[in-house]
Amino acid sequence: TMLLLFLLLLVLLPHMVSKAHIIKCMVDDPDPPLHEYHQSGDLIIGAIASHTFIISNAISFIEKPPSPLPEELHILALAFAVKEINENPQLLHNVTLGFHIYDSYFTDKWTYHATMLLIYTLGGFVPNYTCDVQSNLIGVIGGLDPPTSLQVATLVDIYKIPQLIYGPAPVMNDKTPGIPFYQMVPRENSQFAGILSLLLRFRWTWIGLLTMDNDNGERFVQSVVPPFSQNGICFAFIERSLTFTIVTDIHDMINKGGKIHDKIIDSKAHVVVAYGESYGIKKSKGIVWIITAQTDLTSMVYQRTWDTEIIHGSLSFTIHANDLPGFQEFVRSRNPSSATGDGFIKVFWQQAFGCVFPNTDAVKVDGDICTGEEKLESLPASFFEMSMTSHSYSIHNAVYVMAHALHAMSSSSLKHSGMKNIGMKKCPGQCLWQVMNIRNRGKLAAGFDIMNWIFASNQSFHRVKVGRLDPQAPPDQAFKINEDAIRWHRGFNQVETPLSVCSESCYPGFCKKVKEGKAFCCYDCIPCPEGKISDQKDEKYPNERQDQCIPKDVSFLSYEEPLGLCLASLALSSSMITALVLATFIKHHNTPIVKANNRDLTYTLLISLLLCFLCAFLFIGEPHLVMCLFRQSAFGIIFSLAVACVLAKTITVVLAFMATKPGSKMRKWVGKSLASCIVLSCSLLQALICTVWLATSSPFPDVDMHSFTSEIVLECNEGSVIIFCCVLGYLGFLAFVSFTVAFLARKLPGSFNEAKFITFSMFVFCSVWLSFIPSYLSTKGKYMVAVEIFSILSSSAGLLGCIFSPKCYIIVLRPELNNKEQLIRRKPQRM
Repeated sequence: TMLLLFLLLLVLLPHMVSKAHIIKCMVDDPDPPLHEYHQSGDLIIGAIASHTFIISNAISFIEKPPSPLPEELHILALAFAVKEINENPQLLHNVTLGFHIYDSYFTDKWTYHATMLLIYTLGGFVPNYTCDVQSNLIGVIGGLDPPTSLQVATLVDIYKIPQLIYGPAPVMNDKTPGIPFYQMVPRENSQFAGILSLLLRFRWTWIGLLTMDNDNGERFVQSVVPPFSQNGICFAFIERSLTFTIVTDIHDMINKGGKIHDKIIDSKAHVVVAYGESYGIKKSKGIVWIITAQTDLTSMVYQRTWDTEIIHGSLSFTIHANDLPGFQEFVRSRNPSSATGDGFIKVFWQQAFGCVFPNTDAVKVDGDICTGEEKLESLPASFFEMSMTSHSYSIHNAVYVMAHALHAMSSSSLKHSGMKNIGMKKCPGQCLWQVMNIRNRGKLAAGFDIMNWIFASNQSFHRVKVGRLDPQAPPDQAFKINEDAIRWHRGFNQVETPLSVCSESCYPGFCKKVKEGKAFCCYDCIPCPEGKISDQKDEKYPNERQDQCIPKDVSFLSYEEPLGLCLASLALSSSMITALVLATFIKHHNTPIVKANNRDLTYTLLISLLLCFLCAFLFIGEPHLVMCLFRQSAFGIIFSLAVACVLAKTITVVLAFMATKPGSKMRKWVGKSLASCIVLSCSLLQALICTVWLATSSPFPDVDMHSFTSEIVLECNEGSVIIFCCVLGYLGFLAFVSFTVAFLARKLPGSFNEAKFITFSMFVFCSVWLSFIPSYLSTKGKYMVAVEIFSILSSSAGLLGCIFSPKCYIIVLRPELNNKEQLIRRKPQRM
């Protein structure tokens, strides 16, 4: 019995399967697509277009939704590309391309529905089942908006069918890992950076944002608000327009649109950035619209009666596109009778020409009977363009990307791969995906053109390219715009760039005060407080609180300015001369003129003078803590060492003369020990004063805000003025004692005539520092520092020149006089 039943099943099973197969293939779609465009071919390219939207007064499930209003027919670009490829036997040999196009109607339901129709079968809606007709789908092009692209990817990823996207798709980066998609346009971030560059170029700091009320619009707001705000741009309003869908209530849509319209009109912002579909543009005059690449301003039905003055002078970012030979002729040849399989064209034709085809259930349009011979070129350019738009150009490129991938797949360079034995006509989408993945990693490298929309009174228009955004270029060359080529809205002065600011610029003498509760771009101009000025008209962006004037110029004695550079050059050259003198004395250290009057004391004096010249560098440059701590202390100690050396030399001369007298007790004081004691004691006392100064009230970097009305002076605050005066007073005391002793000894005999040169050098030294006091007290800022540096250099040069120039003269130019007999015999004035 079991065997008989088994045999019976074997007989009946083929008939049962066939019956089920027929039943499945006869299942009709309960809600077939309203529009579709098919062209047969060996290999099929699928496309999910976003051309039409459906408006309903209310949600209703008891009647069929009304017919849609068609938008621009981007499908013409796809059909044109397929026609070109099929006519080119060198690209695809013995293989023809076809296409299946469905519309997403900007809704999730229709997008998923259309994608399943592309993947599974033709002529019937049987998910995951293939009937007798093989579709040979090799790829899907779409969609225009990010949500559509993501919804298509949800299905095509499962079957490893490549997807080429001709619109921005930031949401695709968040999708579940699947098939890498191929994006035909640059990333949106580069476009947003270009919009920011445009706003900053024209100093438009008070703008409005208009986007769609959906996730994509919210993503746009979140992407642009932070960087725009960081660059000083404020937002007068951020409005979200309702999205048109099959369930949109037209009354809500009109009410919402009216409120947005009033908000734009009442705002002081003359610049609005529009992101989204073209039907998001509002009727508002006197506005500079900045339109993103996703938005398309043409081919909307109700734009036929638009006042084109609305968008005259607008600036739009469009994906770079080229004119294609033969495309306009292809478009001119299109009409309902010649477009076989085109389910879009009749509805479009009725809406475009305001006529009705007989025996049609399309949208009711009042007008004449359509003949089908109407000319597309007679339509207003604001409604239908004959030339290829940026989106159409991206679709055209997408078709060619797939065609070249197919060509590569069949070429000899790839026949060694796993696809060698797979015929092109039987190759599923996975094959093409693998080839595209190998050859086209990433996305198409393209930039953006900045177009200026110019409308004439007869509704004719043309788009003028006025700029370029190239993401591949260096940052300083990525954004370029020709301001002179732009024509603004007629409500603006064509000579000047339109303004879009919350508050007028504050002129010199006034500063900004933020308005409470307002954005930081909104402020009042008030007179600057006493001691502060504003000498430029909004040259810099205001700080966050908007409560300060433009900063004064910072002033200090720097190496870059002529005065500082001159003083630094003098200090350097004087240091080199001193070093040269020291080297000369060391070289001739055994000669009488060097050995006379304590050779070691002479070297110490020369080294101290060298340090005096170098000390001047501590006073040049921007004051900082180390500089302020040590510059006055170093000056006081080094100069005390130099003056102490001079004093020791003078005392040595006097004691040496007194020791020559018979029976003098001064001989025991003559020697190096006395000179060293004088130098050390005088220098250590000054060092002790400076140590107390640094320990109790040390100098520090400070800012002088009041000495000059136009400058902020960076200086070193000397801390304790009393101790600073003690340092200068002690130095003056040493100089006075040295001058007095030298003056009293100036008439000693010729053998000891160095006292005469010391007297003259100390006279110069004291004269310089006596004149320094009134000069120092009468100057301010960097000029006060310059006076001190000049006094340091001139007094040091006086000591060097008066004491050592006669000796150098004899050593270098009159070496025959450099002997003991000549020195004793010669008079003082000739030494």
